[in-house]
Amino acid sequence: VQLVQSGAELRNPGASVKVSCKGSGYTFTSYYIDWVRQAPGQGLEWMGRIDPEDGGTKYAQKFQGRVSFTPDTSTSTVYVELSSLRSEDTAVYYCAAKRSPIASIDQYDYWGQGTQVTVSS
Repeated sequence: VQLVQSGAELRNPGASVKVSCKGSGYTFTSYYIDWVRQAPGQGLEWMGRIDPEDGGTKYAQKFQGRVSFTPDTSTSTVYVELSSLRSEDTAVYYCAAKRSPIASIDQYDYWGQGTQVTVSS
């Protein structure tokens, strides 16, 4: 099983960024995908989850209105898009696969390699 994420991104404040996470080696719709991020010097922060089978999402309240998860089952890929970027959004963004919708960060089955997103003018 592999989750492969897209490459590093540099954005100006106020812009949007879209990061991809492509799954392989398993049935794409059989795992939920969570997105978490880690800012410099900080712990992991949960952003939300998506069910690739039906596109159902659950977002952390902190990000509601600014984040969107979308699946593309034809390519086994999930996308996260974050808008109105600010410097505090600078972080490494990870996708992670889990069997259970309630599994916590320490219970993920598989992780992507991470994508650095830098927000700077």
